[in-house]
Amino acid sequence: MTLTVLFCVDPLHPRRVDPHFSREAAAVRDHYGEIALLDHEALRRGDVEGAARAVPSDLGALWYRGWMLTGDEYAAVAALLKQRGTVLLTHPDDYRRAHELPGWHDTFAGLTPHSVWRPLAPGQDPGDLNELGELVRPLNGGPGVVKDYVKSRKHEWEEACFVPDVKNLVQLHGIAAKMVALQDDHLAGGLVVREYEPYDGEGEARVWWVDGEPALIGPHPDSPDVEPDPALDAVAPAVRALGCRFITTDLARRTDGEWRVVEVGDGQVSDLPSTVDAMDLYAHLPVPD
Repeated sequence: MTLTVLFCVDPLHPRRVDPHFSREAAAVRDHYGEIALLDHEALRRGDVEGAARAVPSDLGALWYRGWMLTGDEYAAVAALLKQRGTVLLTHPDDYRRAHELPGWHDTFAGLTPHSVWRPLAPGQDPGDLNELGELVRPLNGGPGVVKDYVKSRKHEWEEACFVPDVKNLVQLHGIAAKMVALQDDHLAGGLVVREYEPYDGEGEARVWWVDGEPALIGPHPDSPDVEPDPALDAVAPAVRALGCRFITTDLARRTDGEWRVVEVGDGQVSDLPSTVDAMDLYAHLPVPD
């Protein structure tokens, strides 16, 4: 069988791959793989049929590589493609479990900062002070960070991410509300409050896992020139316990020297740093029988 990958289409040139993923598509083609195109903008509008219009029927099994999808969007695409004889190799349940923090947090307990969460719709108030107090009760007092189930506003660190003391509920509410407002319609799932941990500032490692094994260890896209060497002995069992075929773990070294899991993500929507050869990843993606 042939490696087949579903990429996002270029919004300006509907027969081309989105420029952000063009080098990955070229690598697949250069090694005799096949590609198909998904219209991400149509999908964001809720037009699943239109988004998948260019995907041929009966492609068999394929991987997705493209922009982030919500769990519902991914499930809708998977259902439509299945009707047409094409199966995404990552099941929708596995996609959501790796993509959203509530799906993976407990599996990585002890390896990642302790977190609590509550569902919120875009634009919804984070909760009154009593509700927030109950939410953060399991956390230690002191600094924390707020984010949604997938993303933080780390580039607006002081106004919409970092909380000097999570038990200061007025302060927590203000920063969480700012995060929700900035995320706008892109708020994913709800509110997460995490205990803050100090890292050494040397950059993060992004580890790509395929079927429970580390396929590629490289830098995070925010620090593409870093050559990290993270300790994975404790992380590997958690990855296998999560049970997802293709995921990433972002790791940073805490100031006490311990490597910590900062984020887990679905490998289909994790960004590949520009300094990494695409085939160093794609060579490890299983081709279905």
